[in-house]
Amino acid sequence: MEPYFEANRRRWNELSGIHPKSGYDVEGFLRGDSTLHSVELGALPDVRGKTLLHLQCYFGLDTLSWARRGAEVTGVDLSDKAIELARKIAAEARLEARFINCNLYDLPKHLAGQFDVVYTTYGVLGWLNSIERWAQIAASYLKPGGTLFLAEFHPFAWIYDDDPSELRLRYGYWHRDEPDHYVCNDSYAARGVKLTNVDEYMWAHPIDTVVQALIDAGLTIRSLREYPFSVDSDQFKFMQKDTDGYWRLPGDPIPLMYSVTASKPSSAPSTGMPSSG
Repeated sequence: MEPYFEANRRRWNELSGIHPKSGYDVEGFLRGDSTLHSVELGALPDVRGKTLLHLQCYFGLDTLSWARRGAEVTGVDLSDKAIELARKIAAEARLEARFINCNLYDLPKHLAGQFDVVYTTYGVLGWLNSIERWAQIAASYLKPGGTLFLAEFHPFAWIYDDDPSELRLRYGYWHRDEPDHYVCNDSYAARGVKLTNVDEYMWAHPIDTVVQALIDAGLTIRSLREYPFSVDSDQFKFMQKDTDGYWRLPGDPIPLMYSVTASKPSSAPSTGMPSSG
């Protein structure tokens, strides 16, 4: 799998030099804005004094938004350039945060401890080949009684081509061991900017496999929700913005996002990992 991860790392390294100027409002964040949405804020209304581990944090705007709400945050990402930028933004914003650069599957080699919250959102799972290993790692970092929150684009929405005028089936729904290979010379937040690293490799993960992986990792599912809206205006070319700032297809024909809230039972056996706080 390493060549696939390395190609993705190169692409995200290039994007991390472009996105702060195109599609991500870093200046607004530094003025005090938050990048969090009502979906995650509703699930995690009060993180004051809690330890929070953000998996696949990119360059950390969400991570640091949680820090502004009082959490003690740690962010992890594959892209070394993104982590460099996250640390720079944290310093400029005068926010305490720890950022770790590694492949998620290697995280146990770089981070000990357990957290009150393990958090990951929006366009993250598709870059991972094994959802079972992801769930095991995420669960291992939760304290007994802790909460895992995932918000993700709905896998059903990704089977369609993003044709400007209609929904048209194009891709498969089910997981395969080999990734789907895409050649894309631009990005969702950098349209018109031509990229050098055009290859990306992704894996489909149906909702049932995600939920079952979390259950098999010892977590209790507290909620599973589907949403007719998206945080991504580029998911389809003919989306419309609603009054809450989300993006919808006319008539809300299919789910565009979903979320899972899970918890580790208070009686869960210790993993032997020292507490992070």
